[in-house]
Amino acid sequence: MRLIQIILPLHDNKDKAFPKKNYSRIEETLTKNFGGLTAYIRTPADGFWKDEGNAARYDDMVILEVMTEKVEKRWWRTYKEQLEKTFAQTEIIIRVQKMKILC
Repeated sequence: MRLIQIILPLHDNKDKAFPKKNYSRIEETLTKNFGGLTAYIRTPADGFWKDEGNAARYDDMVILEVMTEKVEKRWWRTYKEQLEKTFAQTEIIIRVQKMKILC
């Protein structure tokens, strides 16, 4: 079993919130393709990084998770490109972890 996490920003580079419909579409797509999802959206995660000028940057992020037996890299690569366009980001992080359900 694999756990796939998508980390998405809440705001654009001008600190304007992205429309809720962006997230609703993602939730629909993931639920359709994976049978469900977990969305951490009520308490955003804090993200920090250094930009090209070495200045510290900050963003609020949400994390969406799905579980799957098989990871289809081609599908995820295409989906990542769509998300980067939707959210006007240079890179969206999608990560995968092996997992084992305990009980």
